[in-house]
Amino acid sequence: MAMALGVERIEEIAERIQGLMNIKAPEGLFDKLKMLPQLGALAGSFPKTVSAKEARCKQVILTDNFDLNQFPILKCWPHDGGRFITLPCVHTRNPGSGGGAGKRNIGMYRMQVYDGQTTGMHWQRQKVAAEHYRQAMRNAVTADELNQNQYGPKGAMVAAMAESAGGAAAIPDGRIGGLPQVALGNLKGSRLEVAVAIGTDPATTFAAIVPAPPEVEEFLIAGFLRGRPVEIVKCETVDLEVPAHAEIVLEGYVELGELRSEGPFGDHTGFYTLTDDYPVFHITCITHRKDPVYAATVVGKPPMEDAWMGKAVERIFLPAMKMTIPEIVDIHLPVEAVFHNLMLVSIRKSYPGQARKVMNAIWSLGQAMFTKCIVVVDEDCDVQNVGEVVLRAANNIDPERDIQFMLGPVDSLDHASRLPNYGSKMGIDATRKWKAKASSGPGRR
Repeated sequence: MAMALGVERIEEIAERIQGLMNIKAPEGLFDKLKMLPQLGALAGSFPKTVSAKEARCKQVILTDNFDLNQFPILKCWPHDGGRFITLPCVHTRNPGSGGGAGKRNIGMYRMQVYDGQTTGMHWQRQKVAAEHYRQAMRNAVTADELNQNQYGPKGAMVAAMAESAGGAAAIPDGRIGGLPQVALGNLKGSRLEVAVAIGTDPATTFAAIVPAPPEVEEFLIAGFLRGRPVEIVKCETVDLEVPAHAEIVLEGYVELGELRSEGPFGDHTGFYTLTDDYPVFHITCITHRKDPVYAATVVGKPPMEDAWMGKAVERIFLPAMKMTIPEIVDIHLPVEAVFHNLMLVSIRKSYPGQARKVMNAIWSLGQAMFTKCIVVVDEDCDVQNVGEVVLRAANNIDPERDIQFMLGPVDSLDHASRLPNYGSKMGIDATRKWKAKASSGPGRR
């Protein structure tokens, strides 16, 4: 991973992020001069648009008679539902709620190949692209003047989300549960444009999986990681930009309300995820380099290739987590727990109950909300040493007092949850307990 990101140590990138977060207002000329390299590096991270002639991904352009089957797309495991594109950088743009387009996003979502022109689009409902899909649905229902008169814009949006389960249920032709069909009528035929880049540079591929806030574009993250801008180019048939030097680009759209069965798929948990309904990606154009290299990965019972990508995410984004939760000293996401099932956290404890505060703060952070189990220890415990964490947990906890459970969203791939996308989580306060000072006076009970 260090070689792919152009550094000697992964921690070098974390140190650069830490330096940017610690920038203070300069007090004199010397301080201003010291800031120039950092500001220059940040300014040089923004993407650069190039012409189609300069883009190697445009060496071959196919707007008809194209077929996905020309590429060596893998069926990874015996019981997979078909062949899957496993390393795609999926580009979408927030349709916006005020008429103007919003931020671009790059995510990585597996794509089951149905035929030469269509695939599944497995963006789980908590992912950014799925939110873009829902925003397109909201825009479609509020565009109907009758909807606005009958429900008001917000009422129409709430109704559409409730009746379609946030885009997870297909839109039928007739009335739905007492809600007039007109509230959902504009959904059918409406589209969200999508572009998929396969075989991008390592920093861009990595940026597609990082837990960045939706307001921060992955092109900017990739440029920061690379130390130079990502060159991007306009697509041929959709209003999106893609990395200019990608090996292969698929352009197309998903139609709102159209879902199709997807899966099973042998996943990074070591289990097959079962079939479920997801949007369908319709391809309108394929562009690629001459003699392109098809990029793919195989996931399964850890450790696999994605384990090292996940470990890099842990180390690189620790400074950002510390900025939000400053008492954190270190974290460890054991590969065997497939990252989102267990987080070991050391903290600089300052008051009783702080471990629980940290647990709840982690569960409120983007993709960290999927963390099934959190174990919190004191700062003198090395969380990279699992044996030491086990020793502290076994010796420091009273189970009834120090273990808490909560309900909330869980990863769509969690096969153990009581309901899809919803289940329980556990936090363990394995810090050393402080002597309690009993209260006194009339208020004591």
